[in-house]
Amino acid sequence: MARRCELSGKAVLTGNNVSHAKRRTRRRFLPNLSNVTLQSDTLKKAVRLTVSASALRSVEHRGGLDAYLLKAGDDELSLKARRLKREIAKASEKATEAQAAS
Repeated sequence: MARRCELSGKAVLTGNNVSHAKRRTRRRFLPNLSNVTLQSDTLKKAVRLTVSASALRSVEHRGGLDAYLLKAGDDELSLKARRLKREIAKASEKATEAQAAS
């Protein structure tokens, strides 16, 4: 499993530990990732994703997984999230057509 957020694209960064004597050794800054199950309102199913804590707050702020994915750019999403975004777009398009036909 790659240490990368599937929604925001946050990944591992590298830098230096700097001691009091200014001695530098390489280190890694890991993102705060957690495995979460998010509910898709359009698809009416639960989706399991590896998401950073900041992306999880953004999902809640934007009003759920569907709204977050539709607004997010494809370059920062993982393959799984891009496929999910495409499914949601198709399902919401069908729902819109059904509303218009009624």
